[in-house]
Amino acid sequence: MAAQVERQKPNTKHLWKVFWILLGLTALEFLVAFQVDADHYKWTKIWIFVIMTIVKAYYIVGIFMHLKSETKAFIWYMVLPIMFVIWLIIALLIEGDYVGTERLF
Repeated sequence: MAAQVERQKPNTKHLWKVFWILLGLTALEFLVAFQVDADHYKWTKIWIFVIMTIVKAYYIVGIFMHLKSETKAFIWYMVLPIMFVIWLIIALLIEGDYVGTERLF
């Protein structure tokens, strides 16, 4: 007879917690999108969306892509190049706008 293999029970309680957090953030995004006046609170609305998007990305990458359980060095190997590319894009956009408006041909 074959030996019985113990199967590890999945941690569904933790996944449901993450699901409810993401659902709550999504519902909050819809409330902000449809209830906050864009004429008076444009930049506040934008920053609320940016912050909520970063929080949602943290939960998705950390939990569902298992990055939260990795070593700190590996996390920094993943995060630093992404931060550099974002910085590079912002710098190029600012410089491109400056060259387009200040430089006379």
